[in-house]
Amino acid sequence: MPTTMPIPRPSHKKKEGAQTDLFRAQMLAWYDTHARVLPWRVSPSAGPCFTANPYHVWLSEVMLQQTTVQAVIPYFGKFVDKWPSVHDLAMASSEEVMTAWAGLGYYARARNLHKCAQVVSRENKGKFPNTLEELKKLPGVGDYTAAAIAAIAFDLPATVIDGNVDRVISRYFAVTDPLPGSKPEIRALAAGLAEGRTDRPGDFAQSMMDLGATVCIPKNPRCDLCPVRDGCAGRAQGIAAELPAKAPKKARPQRWGLIYWITNPAGDAVLLERRPDTGMLGGMVGLPTTEWADRPVIKGRKKPDIMDYVTDRYPGLERVRDNPGAIRHTFTHFDLDLIGVVGKAKKGFVAEPGQFWHPLAELSEIGFPTVFKKFVNLCILK
Repeated sequence: MPTTMPIPRPSHKKKEGAQTDLFRAQMLAWYDTHARVLPWRVSPSAGPCFTANPYHVWLSEVMLQQTTVQAVIPYFGKFVDKWPSVHDLAMASSEEVMTAWAGLGYYARARNLHKCAQVVSRENKGKFPNTLEELKKLPGVGDYTAAAIAAIAFDLPATVIDGNVDRVISRYFAVTDPLPGSKPEIRALAAGLAEGRTDRPGDFAQSMMDLGATVCIPKNPRCDLCPVRDGCAGRAQGIAAELPAKAPKKARPQRWGLIYWITNPAGDAVLLERRPDTGMLGGMVGLPTTEWADRPVIKGRKKPDIMDYVTDRYPGLERVRDNPGAIRHTFTHFDLDLIGVVGKAKKGFVAEPGQFWHPLAELSEIGFPTVFKKFVNLCILK
């Protein structure tokens, strides 16, 4: 490992020449020893002749958007077992892909994932583009994902910035302006360490992410284990643990609605629906709900009877039991409270377009989004 000699304390200036060389050398030497073992990666010990599979890199990076590594690992394994190549994924039905994705959240990613696979398979003969410009033309591939694929899969110089890298850069350069306003400055500083560099661009990008994930962690950073601690301005100023600063969060909006558990007259099937392709949970199978309103559905009544709110929508619905409970689910931009309604369809019950009966005995085959899974479990357990 290169000698850890002190680097002049950087302010908000891009590092130059020898300083950048030393920073990268220290990070790469650390990565050679401490790289995380992840199923989509090629270990640095494998040597330069072994490169990452672009399909695996792309799949993992799409899954990792706003999702933790530990949550992604089992989904990644499931996808590559079921669809070993981008051609296989392209040939799958959208329903299969959405079902396999269920529970991972941010379902627009799954729709774009499938579209992207089809584009790469049919238009590019199964090969991912190897330039940032062409990668960003693919469905669901933005600046970050394109940079990650370019660096990790093709070993091209690119500025890869995720939440971990935000934290490393903010602390190393003592960027005290709060996020998200400081992002342009963070990106410029990160670019100064990455752009134009051909010394293992992919490994360097992953070293930055790994450092943020395992050493430069959000709380109580492990500075004594950091390979670049001597040049860290945040550590020198005693403010590393306070960075990156964040602007005060706005209050999360609240929404309300009803959710239905309706069985058929025989009591052996439950009413489900496939949600429209656009909008929240687009294309996913779930239980019927009302619109998610910005005010309580039953507010303002002394003795509200939930069934009064559903008989107009579902004539011929027989009450099975009173409210089985309510569920709360937190989405990225709002909290949702849903009050449960349990009913049994009488003979002649007419389902709405897009709704269908599914056997209770085969309910485990449905890949429910988490919000619906909560209520399904509530009803089954009761």
